[in-house]
Amino acid sequence: MAIPEIQIDPTIRARLVQGHPWIYHNHVRAGRPLASGEWVRVRCGGFTAVGLWDAQSAIAVRLFSREVLPDANWIAERVWDAWELRSSLRDSGNTTAYRWIYGEGDGLPGLVVDRYGDYATMQTYAESVATIVPLVATALRRCDPELRGVLLREREPDEGEANDAPAHDMRLLWGEMPPQELVVQEHGLYMQANLFQGQKTGLFLDQRENRRYVEQITGGRSVLNCFAYTAAFSLYALRGGAAEVVSVDAGGGLAAAAAANVALNQLDAARHRFVTEDCFALLDGYAKAGRRFQIVILDPPSFARQKSNLHAALRAYTRLNALALRCVEPGGLLISASCTSQVSPEQFRNLLADAAAQTRTRLQIIHEAGQPIDHPVPAGFPEGRYLKFIVARALDAG
Repeated sequence: MAIPEIQIDPTIRARLVQGHPWIYHNHVRAGRPLASGEWVRVRCGGFTAVGLWDAQSAIAVRLFSREVLPDANWIAERVWDAWELRSSLRDSGNTTAYRWIYGEGDGLPGLVVDRYGDYATMQTYAESVATIVPLVATALRRCDPELRGVLLREREPDEGEANDAPAHDMRLLWGEMPPQELVVQEHGLYMQANLFQGQKTGLFLDQRENRRYVEQITGGRSVLNCFAYTAAFSLYALRGGAAEVVSVDAGGGLAAAAAANVALNQLDAARHRFVTEDCFALLDGYAKAGRRFQIVILDPPSFARQKSNLHAALRAYTRLNALALRCVEPGGLLISASCTSQVSPEQFRNLLADAAAQTRTRLQIIHEAGQPIDHPVPAGFPEGRYLKFIVARALDAG
């Protein structure tokens, strides 16, 4: 099948050879107008590949294959490869929610699929990717006959951002709709996942292994969990034996959702309290009042979706972590995360150092992690490594 060919600025050839899957419009040499969702063959100084053209996104082409035009069988192979990679999660018997397909990391750029119990929720990041949605939906069903429903969560394009942004309507592609409050398991903990109104596709699945790490270090300690959402980190802390857990989030209805999750797991509700308040304001108030915790957890939303927002994001992260450090007891732990892909791991460590300097704190990083097995990152695609997770011991500067 003949498809349009486009010429690409040869200055990015080395990056493409390494496997980077994105080509921006400013690297495309002028040619005839193309419609979003058309397959195109790109040529760049001897390098060739096939991708989907997007007329609207900042990313002109998302590359899929070096050799062939992707068809139903090619898509099915990618879906099966992703399924096999997650086999250890399924075999554990105590985790029923995970990311089945992580876009570029699984060879299907611009698309993610999350598995919640017997339902698969698909989400796209660009208009062009709609071309492969029916093929992926069919492949999901063939790969896993136990599926009861495949859904598409429609959303606006994200202009090259690797993270999730606000979603729109949920559309049933096949099977049946899930219940409004679907209950899933994560390392043996039960959680309600609202696939229709929740953030991301229902839960923040990328923090699963980091939450389990937190469980191991919270025994007997007081914990402040900021940006708690439905209190997933708090559940692990409670199961880990934390003496006290305060969950904080400004979102409406989240206190009730957190309480439901605590009850669902038969955890001690007397050790948990939910505060509905802006986390910046609460931390500032606690710092001024001298309220301290042995562990403070920060898992904020993305502060920058475009490179132009990077400077403001770094300032916000630095301020947030400085406020948190003022609420950590000497010798306590700051657990800080960032899902902003524009902020690199090195930049994140540097802003933590700046926050420590502002608060005259000696900060020792004792644990650092990123995404789990269901969020693989191609070696030539650093943007895919968006999640930073650092545990640091806070000491007086001396």
